[in-house]
Amino acid sequence: MTGTRKIAAALLVALVAVAGGCRSNKGDQSERTAGKNAGTIERTNFGQTKDGQQVELFTLTNKNGLVAKVTNYGGIVTELHVPDKNGQNGNVVLGFATLDKYVAGHPFFGTITGRVANRIGKGTFTLDGKQYKLETNNGPNHLHGGNNGFDKKVWQPEPRETKNGPALRLSYLSPDGDAGYPGNLNTTVTYTLTNDNELKIDYQATTDKPTIVNLTNHSYFNLAGDGNGTVLDHELMINADRYTVFDKTQIPTGEIKSVKGTPLDFTKATPIGQRIKEVEGGYDHNYVLNGKTGEMKLCARVRDPQSGRVMEIRTTEPGVQLYTANGLDGKITGVSGKPYPKYGAFCLETQHYPDSINHPEFPSVVLRPGETYKTTTVHKFTAR
Repeated sequence: MTGTRKIAAALLVALVAVAGGCRSNKGDQSERTAGKNAGTIERTNFGQTKDGQQVELFTLTNKNGLVAKVTNYGGIVTELHVPDKNGQNGNVVLGFATLDKYVAGHPFFGTITGRVANRIGKGTFTLDGKQYKLETNNGPNHLHGGNNGFDKKVWQPEPRETKNGPALRLSYLSPDGDAGYPGNLNTTVTYTLTNDNELKIDYQATTDKPTIVNLTNHSYFNLAGDGNGTVLDHELMINADRYTVFDKTQIPTGEIKSVKGTPLDFTKATPIGQRIKEVEGGYDHNYVLNGKTGEMKLCARVRDPQSGRVMEIRTTEPGVQLYTANGLDGKITGVSGKPYPKYGAFCLETQHYPDSINHPEFPSVVLRPGETYKTTTVHKFTAR
């Protein structure tokens, strides 16, 4: 018996050693694979909404050290750290460090906006012979999905490691009648921080009734760093020869004009502030992008001469709204601890044109059962 026990003990020790070695090798391999392909994803508590819903913050880091922080409250990009010409990372989007500040109200910093981004004239539209009435929250018009749009919803998060980099998939079911819109709309938005130094945003939606949808991300960018002055010296190029003319409430008249000879012409790289005084109230205009709707194309390129940071945007959308943070006035202090001044950022919101549902000549925003809404926008960062 003694000899048998000794043999059994020896076999047990050997098996444990082999198993331990296998676990060690597997663990080392997993770490290498994650580091090589996906970067990292950190998941932390970000607080609770007023009705007690738990909110989280996801920190995505790609293999090159770029960092994107995204919360499932409104799908907000709270921070985006990219390198300058000296290789130093800096946060290039406006936002807050706490959930409470977002819940208290803000001008759509970094949000997913919908169901329909931008304006719908007088908050009304007709679809298949039926008229729908939406909330009016921007003068006489409906803006960015209303007072309780997608920017204020708690989305279901699903962090993912992909071969291209860390990703966060956000899902939300907007019920039939939400803000006045028809149909149950199943929506997913996926943020991927690629190892090519891109923030890629994929939008997808399906419905059980004919409805309308037009989603975008409303990030405010300052490539010099959030709170670091204005963006008036940023050099902007927009790949658009035309824009949609609008009335005094910023609803398109239906006319599409050439930008040539106007202060809206950014077909060649031009400082944002060079002609901004010629534009009443500052830039808040929809550009008709060159290229086909649904096909990936160059949208815009922006460079900050101070930091050398360059952001290039490509999109499948037909338009982009340029907004120069005309409503900021220094009263909001962001994550940097610095106040955000007027013209302290720019937005380039890739989307369909404003009030498209009331303009049949514009690309359609109608989504029907059996169809899938799909769009993609990519922000690529370099420095020179």
